[in-house]
Amino acid sequence: MAVDGYRVAVVGATGQVGTLMLRLLRERGFPAREIVPFASERSIGRTVGEGLAVQGLSEEAVQGFEVAIFSAGGSTSGQWAPRFAQAGAVVIDNSSRWRMEPDVPLVVAEVNPDALSRHSGIIANPNCSTMQLMVALAPIHDAAGIERLVISTYQAVSGSGARAVAELLEQSHARLHDREIDAPAAYPHQIAFNALPHAGSFAPGDDHTDEERKLINETRKILADPEIRVSATCVRVPVINGHSESVNVQTREPLSPGEARELLRSAPGLRVIDEPAAAHYPLAIDADGSDEVLVGRIRRDPGHERALDMWVVADNLRKGAATNAIQIAEILHERGLIAPRGAEAAV
Repeated sequence: MAVDGYRVAVVGATGQVGTLMLRLLRERGFPAREIVPFASERSIGRTVGEGLAVQGLSEEAVQGFEVAIFSAGGSTSGQWAPRFAQAGAVVIDNSSRWRMEPDVPLVVAEVNPDALSRHSGIIANPNCSTMQLMVALAPIHDAAGIERLVISTYQAVSGSGARAVAELLEQSHARLHDREIDAPAAYPHQIAFNALPHAGSFAPGDDHTDEERKLINETRKILADPEIRVSATCVRVPVINGHSESVNVQTREPLSPGEARELLRSAPGLRVIDEPAAAHYPLAIDADGSDEVLVGRIRRDPGHERALDMWVVADNLRKGAATNAIQIAEILHERGLIAPRGAEAAV
């Protein structure tokens, strides 16, 4: 490590996740001697975090970093992540641009940190729905194998950005005050008091959304098991923050609900809340602001002797995006996988 810490870039620093990344770098004490926020041209000069001035991306500006954390969308990552990497930084990218590239590790901190040793300059953060799912399923996959998954997500509007949150609140306020609701802009239909079986976007000719495809493909890559069969339906619901998932897990070896609970109770990053008779189970409002993945309603699927049903909830902005990115940076630091700048390297 550089003697006085790393020089860290945060690209997309004015967005919901980027702003949270800046905060978590400080809160978690990541060893940074300097943090430089980057954003689009319209945000240049704006101050974020602890009075940090936003810069614009340029060939000159990307020089001199050891770590670059991206939350700026696929096109920006596609253009600028390789340039940061070529300039000597390790890039941790939160977009979908690099996730399925064969030579780019797709990493959940608690699940497959050893994949980081194979990085060639760029590391991918999974989709938020995949992220929380992997924290809950990896212990089960390690113990009994996973043959098939049937997943239904209930995704909060914060996953679509600040504009979607504002639209939910505005529509809700209008409905509660008997006012006409304006035509939707963030989604194809009204989201307040509704549920849309359409989280993500449909590619031409595909009957699955990109959110559903991410769950299918990223699950197989992270668990290093291309044989897992995955069925996914992603639904947008009128919740501000915190994704929920109904998960049916068919294992290769027998696993009882009690055994699953014990596995999950001892797994990192998880909290089991499973007393349904007392109305104790994971809720989105309880996950909001937490870095833990909450798991409950663990029970036998009555239709299959090797299948379990469970309910998985997490804060999609924190563990689903920002926290995992910072955890990856921490692991890279702990394992000596960040190349120091030449003259500043510790002797």
